[in-house]
Amino acid sequence: MLPESGGLLKHDFKVFKQPSKTFRLDPLNQRIVGSLDGLESVRQAVNCALNTERFDWLIYSWNYGVELKDLFGRPMGLIKSKLKKRIKEALTQDNRIQSVDAFSFDVTGRKLRVKFTVHSTVGDIQAEKEVKV
Repeated sequence: MLPESGGLLKHDFKVFKQPSKTFRLDPLNQRIVGSLDGLESVRQAVNCALNTERFDWLIYSWNYGVELKDLFGRPMGLIKSKLKKRIKEALTQDNRIQSVDAFSFDVTGRKLRVKFTVHSTVGDIQAEKEVKV
């Protein structure tokens, strides 16, 4: 004889999606100016992660930020391949971000500008990061 379900069935409970509401940061004045949610919250998270050097700040987890310091002075081909991998690694730590793709590179002197698409649970974002190498 098989036991019965114990009373919990699929229709006995509801699953709610957690909001991604966070503080809106003003980068020019370095202060909080309200709150935001959804796609704008993900956009701000992308900018914050890409502007934080990984392993440099004790207040952040070792999973937060991007590693850029060791790329200075390296050959441009090597920088492009490593930067692509490191941006993907940094951004996919956020559980709202599903994937990062469509990378394009623009080199001006010793500046490398990388543009890419971030696919998140709330929509897609076009983002970019400039690195001085």
